[in-house]
Amino acid sequence: MAKITRKELISEYLNFFKLKKHAILPNASLIPENDPTILFTTAGMHPLVPYILGQKHPLGNRLVSVQRCMRTGDIEEVGDAIHHTFFEMLGNWSLNDYWKPEAIKMSHEFLTEVLKISGEKLCVSCFKGDDDAPKDEESAEIWKNLGISEKQIVFLGKDKNWWGPAGKTGPCGPDTEMYYFTGVGKPKIFNPEKNEKEWCEIWNDVFVQYRKTEDGKFVPIDKKVIDTGMGVERTLAVLNGFKDNYLTEIFSGLINEICYLSEKKYGFNQEHTRAIRIIADHIRASVFILNESIVPSNLEQGYVLRRLIRRAIRFSRMLNVEGNFCKRLAQIVIDYYRESYPEFKQSEKFILEEIEKEELKFREALDNGIHEFEKMLKEHKGKTFSGQDAFLLYQSFGFPFEITKDLCLEHGIKIDEKAFLEELRIHQDLSRHSTQGKFKSGLQDNSGETTKLHTATHLLNQALREVLGVEIKQRGSNITADRLRFDFNFERKLTQEELKHVEDIVNKKIKEGLDVQRKEMSVDAAIRLGAQAVFKDRYGSKVSVYMICGKDGKPFSCEICAGPHVENIKSLGKFKILKEEAVAAGVRRIKAVLE
Repeated sequence: MAKITRKELISEYLNFFKLKKHAILPNASLIPENDPTILFTTAGMHPLVPYILGQKHPLGNRLVSVQRCMRTGDIEEVGDAIHHTFFEMLGNWSLNDYWKPEAIKMSHEFLTEVLKISGEKLCVSCFKGDDDAPKDEESAEIWKNLGISEKQIVFLGKDKNWWGPAGKTGPCGPDTEMYYFTGVGKPKIFNPEKNEKEWCEIWNDVFVQYRKTEDGKFVPIDKKVIDTGMGVERTLAVLNGFKDNYLTEIFSGLINEICYLSEKKYGFNQEHTRAIRIIADHIRASVFILNESIVPSNLEQGYVLRRLIRRAIRFSRMLNVEGNFCKRLAQIVIDYYRESYPEFKQSEKFILEEIEKEELKFREALDNGIHEFEKMLKEHKGKTFSGQDAFLLYQSFGFPFEITKDLCLEHGIKIDEKAFLEELRIHQDLSRHSTQGKFKSGLQDNSGETTKLHTATHLLNQALREVLGVEIKQRGSNITADRLRFDFNFERKLTQEELKHVEDIVNKKIKEGLDVQRKEMSVDAAIRLGAQAVFKDRYGSKVSVYMICGKDGKPFSCEICAGPHVENIKSLGKFKILKEEAVAAGVRRIKAVLE
């Protein structure tokens, strides 16, 4: 098997599926456009949510992409050889076009004929069946017909070979996963569950053929979807003979610089190696979040960004890195990805300034935390620093527990680590439930209320442009079944008169009972038509344009969007603005409801 670069792997994948009549999708934003109920795009399928749920895609039923993704649910796992927060995902989709035979055959062909992986070094898993759905014998037979022997096929349960639903209900189905042998010699046991250290999962084909109902039943669906995923970092490592993703070209520049700054060697000391990986991962992820114009804050994406930067700084202390370093590492990330992500040309200055600003701010927070620690120390009686106080430093001052622990050691006192961990567990449980709730409301939350509020954001966007000026642009949105939240560029607080004027325009249009029309066209045609576009440079060759048209046929609102929308806005009811506030420099936020 020949060595391969990241660019070659991505190019080979996209070109292979292009020849199989798949349209290549542009790399969508890391901030979900079609699913504002989650913080980040966590898989290649997220930009396709409306189409997986049945809407027609402008580019057809066969699609392929490489998609930037972010997952922070397992942030504590980062530091081993395979986990990352930011990663790139290769994927191909069939929207009610081809099915299992074609999907599996294409996967096998790409692995064995394009990547030249020996069939002897592959094993596959299929769903073993349960009370909800039968054993996936169909996939197993397809694999056998392609030359994968029976001993190379293992049947696993729902925890391994089943996807979804993302929430309590919605689309879901079995999957078949492909594993590559990374052990020595020839594989003897073809079962990743029994000898997981010798097998690395590199690809996953999901067969979305069921819908889970409110009463817990799994009902077969007519429109079936193929959804696949192959992680670039992991696959690149496997193809180049590495068991450690951080040894690939993707991380080599970062790792070398961190080793230089810390005067530590990679791979020699387990604790040092873990710290080096965490710094490399977190700075790379931070650069990509900053590239979306997100700034460090205590809310949502900004909170994740702040946590990543500060965690990287925290681990740099373990390596005795002197002085500020984040900007230096961020430049390495930008230079490596510059060709793949041309928008870095515009965002580079912003990224470098903001990451440096946050590093300086955190170092000041560390000084403040030490001051607070010393005040607490004076109030302590006995020889134990309380876990509650340690958590207060952690939560309120961003002061890492490890540093509190070190300071206690220096002062010759113990720390109640058990109490701290219990406080932390409660905090993490609350955060996790919050994130899960946010995610659950995403993929299948095309409820009537959400659809109405999504449509209302189009009216709000245009009303703001009429009141404040045509330079107003959407900067983000978040929609639940209860309210909408809309971010836009503006330098000052809106007056009560301006807010009422915006409200009145929206309600006037709702009373007129205007129709919502959808048309497919090229991006250029949409822009010429006057369509608003959140991600102008990241759309495919064809897009969906939604227009809310007056009785004269002229559009009041015209936006490139993927839905969902009502057919006529008279169903929206009364629009009411609850709050208007600042979010960041030059960005305002409106929260509103429909009554």
